[in-house]
Amino acid sequence: MTKGKIIKALSGFYYVLAGDQIVQCRGRGVFRKKNIHPLVGDYVTFQAENEQEGYIMAIEPRKNELTRPPIANIDQGILVFSAKEPDFNTLLLDRFLSVVEANNIHPIICVTKIDLLLEEERKQLDRYVEDYRTIGYDVILVSALTGEGIDQLLPHIDSKVSVLAGQSGVGKSSLLNALRPELDLKTGHISSHLGRGKHTTRHVELLQIGEGLVADTPGFSSLEFPEMEEAELGRAFPEIFAASASCKFRRCLHVNEPGCAVIKSVEEGDICLYRYEHYKKFLEEIKERKPRY
Repeated sequence: MTKGKIIKALSGFYYVLAGDQIVQCRGRGVFRKKNIHPLVGDYVTFQAENEQEGYIMAIEPRKNELTRPPIANIDQGILVFSAKEPDFNTLLLDRFLSVVEANNIHPIICVTKIDLLLEEERKQLDRYVEDYRTIGYDVILVSALTGEGIDQLLPHIDSKVSVLAGQSGVGKSSLLNALRPELDLKTGHISSHLGRGKHTTRHVELLQIGEGLVADTPGFSSLEFPEMEEAELGRAFPEIFAASASCKFRRCLHVNEPGCAVIKSVEEGDICLYRYEHYKKFLEEIKERKPRY
């Protein structure tokens, strides 16, 4: 028996890194019967049939996992959003941040394609960047075309397992090519009709970037809150969670409760209005998703 880490999953095969070797494995038949699904990022025990093939026998407990993209044991999520084509979207960014925060994954915001911005557009983006940095988020502005910001991103990747996540067309593959040119990953183009890119990544794979591992994931445009309770959502908004310590009621949802410190902070400008509106929208989604008896 040998221990290793799944670095790629494709067509029912799992590619396990053990030392400096990669062994192509299948899962045990009992996994299917018990509805157990190995994920990229899993630490596993496998039995080698030969130097190149084997069977995964056991999966170690996960510290976290995402279902979309399907990956486990992540140290941080690099949330990739383009400045333009498609336009920077704070609603979608806050959705991603909320789900990543709820899974105890450290987020880093990476804004690509800054070379496309006109002067006024850059000023607006800078205002958003300042908002998120004030909350405490790391925000890195990059251009895969000019190389700007790439050196700032690399130190955040070293010694970490990162998931690179964002909707299609924001430039994830171009970003990875800029970080490690020899990858030569296929990149797509934005559809002028749909305003989004084609999926250029079809599977989840951990790639060696610098001294870390980065998962390039299929593009996606939405995340849901299937397991989050109403009272838990505030924890996924750091500034709302901090202000909630002064709320009159312990289980305040910060919508219309008397003595709500969060609402007061919004009114006083200490919490961004658009972030608070996004919080309320997500709260309604959670309420609607709860089963009614």
